[in-house]
Amino acid sequence: MKENILEVNNLHVSFKTRNGAITAVRGVNFSVKKGNTIAIVGESGSGKSVTAKSIMRLLPKQNTIIPEGNIKYENRDLLSLPLKDMQKVRGSEISMVFQDPMTSLNPTMKIGKQIMEGLTKHQTLSKKQAKQRALEMLELVGIPNAKSRLEAYPHQFSGGMRQRVVIAMALACNPKVLIADEPTTALDVTIQAQILDLMKDLQEKMDTAIVLITHDLGVVANMADTVAVMYAGEIVEYGTLDEIFYETQHPYTLGLLRSMPNVNASKSEPLIPIPGSPPDLATLGTGCPFAARCPYTMAVCHDHHPETTQLSDSHSVSCWLQDSRTPSDHAPEIVGSAAR
Repeated sequence: MKENILEVNNLHVSFKTRNGAITAVRGVNFSVKKGNTIAIVGESGSGKSVTAKSIMRLLPKQNTIIPEGNIKYENRDLLSLPLKDMQKVRGSEISMVFQDPMTSLNPTMKIGKQIMEGLTKHQTLSKKQAKQRALEMLELVGIPNAKSRLEAYPHQFSGGMRQRVVIAMALACNPKVLIADEPTTALDVTIQAQILDLMKDLQEKMDTAIVLITHDLGVVANMADTVAVMYAGEIVEYGTLDEIFYETQHPYTLGLLRSMPNVNASKSEPLIPIPGSPPDLATLGTGCPFAARCPYTMAVCHDHHPETTQLSDSHSVSCWLQDSRTPSDHAPEIVGSAAR
């Protein structure tokens, strides 16, 4: 059995504000094995990108507080690594594809030079060797006329091509872990499918572990081995792809899946949106953060935070409905209906 290459344990992240500290990530736990993909899903503001940037240590130092937790990469705690050592890890061993390809590239530098920059920093390559490697990466990600495109600027590429360039940059040093933060946002459906197929092909060739940050459950179904569902800064359900899609146990996960279009459904079948809005993290109470939007809420949900219930070796959920102390007549059957 493969060992975990990356483990996030009890991670808490807060930000200093004029009104005091606001906790954006609360007790997050997950792991990923070499060559596998974990998808972290949830609405905007659920803490997905903060978690990803914590792994890379890219959050602003001046107002970020990480009071608890550790992030272990090959048994090294990234949070306690000296900055010099962390800079060696970034790009060479752990890379990140950022959310917006339009702003991820330097508009004043040629594409080839931007890819070569990481190669010359992390690997003992000459300028000629780095250029050859950059050319190989552009060809690998399917950029046509790659040799001439090395000399082009970002504005000369379409959005889909820029995203391919960003992926080429991230994979140039053969990282062991790739963090992809909404890698297909703002791309049309055809280009989105090409980018996902590209990532899967590269994963197979390089045996790279992928941490996929997304709110698109269609992308999750196409890519993930394991799924972590985040809400209000915490993971509310965690399991294999089949467990999350077909053995759903949290009302929020159910809501996400029911609001996803079903190509096999009749035209008259409406989508079922989740009512309300995500909570204000600055005013969270002591109860379940999803209580105000949950159709199955009970009195205990408003006053006490649910404990994590381990349903199997791979499946866990934080919900009072699945707690062993909840009377059976108060726990509606929600399992299995989510994938419709």
